[in-house]
Amino acid sequence: MAQFVLSLHTAPTDHDTTQRLIKFAQACLDSGHSIAAIFLYQAGVYHASNHLELASDELPINRLWQSLSEQEIPLLLCVTAAEKRGLDIDNTSVFTVAGLAEFAMLVSEADKWVQFK
Repeated sequence: MAQFVLSLHTAPTDHDTTQRLIKFAQACLDSGHSIAAIFLYQAGVYHASNHLELASDELPINRLWQSLSEQEIPLLLCVTAAEKRGLDIDNTSVFTVAGLAEFAMLVSEADKWVQFK
């Protein structure tokens, strides 16, 4: 089976892209594939913000990330993009701070890299 690396480049307010990534990740796992990591980059780093509060009738983003984390999928947060946007990189919930070099290594070892923009 194939090994995937996924990257998310859009803010939490872009529910369509977030849902596509979540559904794609679950379909990969359900089909027997593996996901080496999900990497948050550019505006995607806002998913790791401690100040993310969405209305109760919106997509439960924090719960979805928790679910992926519980399936032992590494959730990586680009340290440079996070710092540029003023995020607290010492308190990132289910996300692990990583650099672009680590991301590049994961992509080079994976069968497929899929970007969600």
